[in-house]
Amino acid sequence: MAAEPPPPVFDPEEAYEWVVEHVPDVVAATLTPEDVRRILDFQLEYFQRRGVTGNGSSAHPPGDVVVGGAETVDYILERARVTGEEYLPEQIHAVIETQLAYLRAIGAIGPPAGPAPGAGPDPDPA
Repeated sequence: MAAEPPPPVFDPEEAYEWVVEHVPDVVAATLTPEDVRRILDFQLEYFQRRGVTGNGSSAHPPGDVVVGGAETVDYILERARVTGEEYLPEQIHAVIETQLAYLRAIGAIGPPAGPAPGAGPDPDPA
């Protein structure tokens, strides 16, 4: 047996079901399950374009990867508009944050990024 457990496996269907169950009520009241799926699909599409996802045979980007930021939301907003859907950034943020909670829960991602190693506090401008 290996000394380490196998890496977590991301199951999009399981993630979708988890997000639908755990998205904050205030947002769940404004989105259908189909909206949640569409947002998650656009998020996955964004990850694929950024080289974040792979099937194990492709090279992964060097260094840390930051997900869930404004770029992700902007991409989803634009893709949704192209397909005739309109969402508020707050709705997308809530779905993405819930998805990130799921990914943390299964051990697929680490904690939020902190300052880069060796980066001290901002210098005093005065």
